Amino acid sequence: MKKLLLVILMGCVVLLTACGKDEAQGSDTGAILEEKKELVVGFGVGTYEEQFRQSILPILEKQGYTVDIKTFSQNMQVNPAMKEGSIDASIFQSTAYMEAINKEINADMIRIAYVPGAPQGLYSINHTTLDDVKDGTTVAVPSDPVNQERALRILEELGWIKIKEGAGVADFNINSMEPDKYNIDIKILDPAQILVSLQDVDYGVVNGNYIANSGDKKITDALKIENTPMEHRIIVSTNKVDENTQWAKDLKAAYESVEFEEYITGLEKYDGFILPEAWNNN
Repeated sequence: MKKLLLVILMGCVVLLTACGKDEAQGSDTGAILEEKKELVVGFGVGTYEEQFRQSILPILEKQGYTVDIKTFSQNMQVNPAMKEGSIDASIFQSTAYMEAINKEINADMIRIAYVPGAPQGLYSINHTTLDDVKDGTTVAVPSDPVNQERALRILEELGWIKIKEGAGVADFNINSMEPDKYNIDIKILDPAQILVSLQDVDYGVVNGNYIANSGDKKITDALKIENTPMEHRIIVSTNKVDENTQWAKDLKAAYESVEFEEYITGLEKYDGFILPEAWNNN
């Protein structure tokens, strides 16, 4: 009986020791996640990478972070990279776009901060006024559903077209609109191509980050600037699993910092950008 009791006690000790090791390993793993100092941040083509490189990166480097900046030639490439884990965060998209892609690719991305973002605007090099509009006027708009919906909202506000009741965002398309005051000829182009194609159309709705990055025009040169709703403002995105990591908190804090605010407001090229409301607390 004594031998049997001894065997049972030894088994309990081994089991408790193993559990202790597992708990310690779990704790170590959590610590590793919290203390991660090497990040990969993804961008589409545009001005948001420049903002990051010139202002956010130095803030993170002072905190001991090493950041690999990856720029994708097409925005549609960024979120799949996030889902597969090859990038930790991205700065290029709106909440509406992110939520649409979450459903499309079964991802679980979240917003952790807002970014100074450029509103869309209606631009022209062939006209100096909106009064030139008439039946047959050509207007270039972005090809992706989210930005196309934003663009056509601008035309709707002007009374040029109507958007049908119940039109969505993620599945928005040219059939979601109908003529209003005018029979507008809508030209659908890649968002990055509209600015360089303005000579070929009467008007074009251009995403503001392309304007800011061009050096040729300012946001305020637009004949009409959108009042960008919150769901279309640019954000910092991460996977939800990383929401409470220390690096995500530090990245959020950098975008909401006084240093970043002073960088943005100190450059003329960012005049007309929509500024994060978090800066009201600075």
